[in-house]
Amino acid sequence: MYKIQTLNKISAEGLAKFPRDDYEIASEILNPDAILVRSADMHSMEIPSSIKAVARAGAGTNNIPIPALTEKGVVVFNTPGANANAVRELVILALLLSSRPVIKANKWVQDLAGKGSEIPDLAEKGKSQFIGPELKGKVLGVIGLGAIGAMVANSASDLGMNVIGYDPYISVDAAWSLSRAVHKAETLDAIITKADYITIHVPQTSDTKGLINADRIKAMKNGVRIINLARGGLVVNKDILEGLNSGKIASFVSDFADEELLSNDKVICLPHLGASTPEAEENCAFMAVNQLRSFLETGAIINSVNFPKCKIDDPIPTGGTRLCISHKNVHGMVGQITTVLAKASLNIEGMINQNRGDLAYNIIDIAVPVAEEVLQNLRDIDGVIHVRGILG
Repeated sequence: MYKIQTLNKISAEGLAKFPRDDYEIASEILNPDAILVRSADMHSMEIPSSIKAVARAGAGTNNIPIPALTEKGVVVFNTPGANANAVRELVILALLLSSRPVIKANKWVQDLAGKGSEIPDLAEKGKSQFIGPELKGKVLGVIGLGAIGAMVANSASDLGMNVIGYDPYISVDAAWSLSRAVHKAETLDAIITKADYITIHVPQTSDTKGLINADRIKAMKNGVRIINLARGGLVVNKDILEGLNSGKIASFVSDFADEELLSNDKVICLPHLGASTPEAEENCAFMAVNQLRSFLETGAIINSVNFPKCKIDDPIPTGGTRLCISHKNVHGMVGQITTVLAKASLNIEGMINQNRGDLAYNIIDIAVPVAEEVLQNLRDIDGVIHVRGILG
């Protein structure tokens, strides 16, 4: 029986993917094997020693203490692309809202309540104050061409925008998904200086925090419109406000409400609505649950943010053991592991070793049960972080 702790409300349809006979799921549970989380902040949380994996039902993982978990051999998963369509649609809406002041127009019309038959004439006379440009023919700069950025770029191109995308780490899958009409920029500056609209779709890291700042805003076109539905820290709010007050920035749409932003009428703040659709919540839950099940039941790692991708397609040998071993990526580790197994007269039926930076992960199939003494001998190897045996 595997135990799963949920830190947020998770889609019931997603949780239903856990077989009831094999899994226990609760928000409060002793010695959980894994944690399923959305936005709850885990940085101050005391992580139980029983935890083997954490799955984030979403793409961003800045609410998870990844370095600390990695040291303990805890695999952290996310669900890239599961909420991509929901965010893509909101970005398109944000582009329109940044151009056409429909929110202000709606508020103005609502304030006409009580004027009766005068309303149609008043509305017609007042509409000129709510003029805004069309998207067609304008240049959109997309910073980050992952699952969301690529979808945004394609949709904007379909709307007639001239799209320039920048991503030095673009994946093969994302590159293949891009429309031929999307131009790939070699540098970030190529986007900053040419775009009428800029939308950001990169994770928040030490390298990207404050990506949009005073220096970059200074290089932008006058009247640029900026969309940030990725992470709040990617822009420097103080510099955005100075750009809005000077007229350098015509409009700013953010999915991250902040006190200093709310006082400026050129800012549209949303309450982190990016993935707030029932479809996105279900998709994220489905992917997170499937990844946890695959890892707990077979040792496979897919879409981890701290461990290498690693899986064996063959099933665990009937009556045998699948060893899942994480260790420091240093010379001689595999040899030490296989020596322990050889001394115990255990033959290796199948084996894969993958690494990612300073970390490595092994899946080793043994045709017979592996004694606890052997597992402990593996744990005692200097540099081994975590050892788990899954029975076939």
